Order: sequence, then C-alpha cells, then structure tokens
Amino acid sequence: MSILPGFLYPPPSSAFMTAMTAISTGALAYFGLSEAWGKHLQYSKFWNAGSPPSGKQIRVSSRVGMLLLYTPALVAAAAAFAVPAVVADDRCRLLALALALHFFKRDLEVLFIHQYSGNMILNSAIPITLSYFTGTVCMIYAQYVTQGVPGPTLDLKVAGEVLFLVGITGNFYHHHLLSKLREKGDKTYKIPKGGLFELVICPHYLFEVIVFIGFCLISQTLYSFFFALGTLWYLMGRSYATRRWYLSKFENFPRQVKALIPYVF
Repeated sequence: MSILPGFLYPPPSSAFMTAMTAISTGALAYFGLSEAWGKHLQYSKFWNAGSPPSGKQIRVSSRVGMLLLYTPALVAAAAAFAVPAVVADDRCRLLALALALHFFKRDLEVLFIHQYSGNMILNSAIPITLSYFTGTVCMIYAQYVTQGVPGPTLDLKVAGEVLFLVGITGNFYHHHLLSKLREKGDKTYKIPKGGLFELVICPHYLFEVIVFIGFCLISQTLYSFFFALGTLWYLMGRSYATRRWYLSKFENFPRQVKALIPYVF
C-alpha cells in the first residue's frame, strides 16, 4: 500500500531506493540546518565575503563552479531519453523533460544572466553536485520502476506541470532582477527590489521550491516527495541565513520582509 493512499505510488521494495531516499533527504536537511547555524558551504556570498584566501585548496571561478553544480544533472536527465522505457511512459518522459529543462535553464543563467564576483572551493561543489545528480537519477529511476504498478487514484500530473511552469518562470524572473543589481565588475551588495523581493528576501528560492513540488506532483513517487521536502528544508536554511546576513549588513533593511514564505517565514 502507498504511504499516502491516493497521492503516491507504492514505494518500490528496493533497499537501494529506501537508502537513497533517506540519504538525500537527510543530506539536504543537514545542509539547510548548517546554513541556518552559520556553517556555510564554500560557494555562497556569506563565505566569499569574509573568507581569507588559502593556497591549500583548489579554487575555480564562481561561474565555472556553478556550471559544475548543474551540468551533471542536466546530462543525466537528457541521457534518460536514450532509454526506450523512459520515453514510452508518459510520466517518466514528462519528469525527465522537466528536470532537463530546469537544469538547462540553470546553466543558461550561469552563462548569461548571473553576475559573479567571487570564487568557489572546488571540494565544496562536490556535495551539491552529487545531490542534484543523484536526485535527478533517482527521481527518474523511481518513476521507471512504477511502470506496471496501478497509479495513484488522484492524478496530479497536470497540477505538477502548472506548478513547474510557475516555479521555473518565477525563479528566472527573480534571478533576472538580481542580475540587474550590479554592473559588471561591481562587487558591492545591494538590497534587491521588485517582484516578490518586497515580501521575501529569497523569492528565487521560493519558486525553486515550487519547481520541486512540481516534480513531485508530476511523478507522485515517494522519492520525489521526500526530495522536494529536503529541498524545502535546505532552502529554508539558506533563506534564513541570507536574511540574517542582510540584517547585519544593511541598517535600513526592511524588517517586515520575510526569508522565504510571504508573511510567514
């Protein structure tokens, strides 16, 4: 039986998928709590702003580092279309397409939208790269193994498609607003304006959460549900740390602006 009857496919009787679900969710929750506690991964503006250089660690430009985060997941999603069983199944095909579009958009933003002024410790890219890559592979695989299993009584595929499109559009729009804050070469930080920045400091994270909820509703598997939950925890931690950083940096920061969810958090 499904853990959430009518909403999710029954979880596959697979020790591998059980372990990956626990590992993925736990890792994302840990990263989120670490960010909230002030222990930042070595690619964020918080770390770049105050970290002294070290000759013992390999550094790459932030642009190269961010491409390393997203490209393996893009390749994994695109490679799924070489598997006939994925292409033949509506949910599998739609999920792989949504994942490929998401990470393709992220790569395009890294190349053409975002303004970078710092660098990244190469080792710090590995956990996030693995999270995106294994998350993509496991979401598609979890969908693949549902073939032949009776689907949930409540089909949320269309709702997932709508949320995915809302999320990816809103995420891109707010990334575009962020990119306009600084001219090329300008390393100063400014309070973001426009869009939902008037209500939350990280609307781009809010819309990314919506993207992953879209993945969950498209696939309706246990793994995608917990991966979306883990992503929410991680981005709650990131947004909390971001808001705290802005409060410490800008005396005139509007305190009514929340971290991630308007009027709530």
